[in-house]
Amino acid sequence: MPYAHITGWGMAVPEKVLTNDDLSRMIDTNDEWIRDHTGIRERHVACENEFPSTLAVAAAVKALQVANLKPTDIDLIICSTSSPEHIFPATACLIQDQLGASRAGAFDLSAACTGFIFAMNMAAQSIRSGSIKNALVIGAETLTRFVDWNDRNTCILFGDGAGAFVLQASDQPGGVLSAVMHSDGSGGDSLSLPAGGSRLPANEATVHEGKHYIHMDGRAVFRFATRVMGHAAKEALELAGLTTDDVQWIIPHQANYRIIETAAKYLKLPLDRFVINVDRYGNTSTASIPIATVEAIEKGLIKNGDKIVFVGFGAGLTWGALAADWTGPLPTERRVHPESYRTWARVRSWLRRLARLIEGLIWGRES
Repeated sequence: MPYAHITGWGMAVPEKVLTNDDLSRMIDTNDEWIRDHTGIRERHVACENEFPSTLAVAAAVKALQVANLKPTDIDLIICSTSSPEHIFPATACLIQDQLGASRAGAFDLSAACTGFIFAMNMAAQSIRSGSIKNALVIGAETLTRFVDWNDRNTCILFGDGAGAFVLQASDQPGGVLSAVMHSDGSGGDSLSLPAGGSRLPANEATVHEGKHYIHMDGRAVFRFATRVMGHAAKEALELAGLTTDDVQWIIPHQANYRIIETAAKYLKLPLDRFVINVDRYGNTSTASIPIATVEAIEKGLIKNGDKIVFVGFGAGLTWGALAADWTGPLPTERRVHPESYRTWARVRSWLRRLARLIEGLIWGRES
């Protein structure tokens, strides 16, 4: 049975930064209160021409470059997102087209902020089964599009960004060791975006009542998160035959500094064993774990052979954790330049659209 190794990684965030001081000029809040309650001091916000797919493609190109793979080597793309560009088509399909990953199946996975862990597990299981060899797992968000900037309890929390991992099959031990996934739909009302689906399609009433914005019971979410984070991490470790003494890094969902503190106490680990960057990005939902991981690698914190636990929670309610043996890129002599494939993908996509347009004109004349 092949092992599923994490061999590539990349991240992308919008250039625009919104600080706590900026927010204090918009609503009744201040930098000290936000930092004290959340640990956040700034977040990145997407501009008009930035979407989950564009951020995802930028992150994916970097991940492919690290893994030394071409887009056409990818068999599967899973995009975990809480802010898809459309109900359909899937954001993953937009990414697949923009990358030029013409051999890949692509779909979206919806499990809110836990989604990246769920998606990693799905990709790893597909590799272990032998059905695929190379997968691209992406967390991509423009959640600020769903923020009510008059609601000071939620607008301070969220930011935009994307992170991507490449997973590859290998006969060598390592990579994803275990994963746990949990859900409790009875708590769904604690964190939701009520309208926009088939139950509450957009109409004058849903817009007037603000049901297309994020709704959150902050206290309920905090109680839930502090209860499940540490427990899920321990579950994943036990399945992998590891203990906290074996782990070099815990990489949690970056939602709130105080939640991470509570998880550290439960696991009886010092905070310096946790990768934390919530202060500079806020809650980027599915993108938070890969973004934190990429930054830790770039700082030289994560090294080959390290044991890592990814752990998260989110709307649904969902929570989960994944243990991994970090091994880095697989040995290969191939050197590719994903940017060139990205350019060719754009040309090819344009040619396909032109062909469909010409075909439509021909059929129109014949009818």
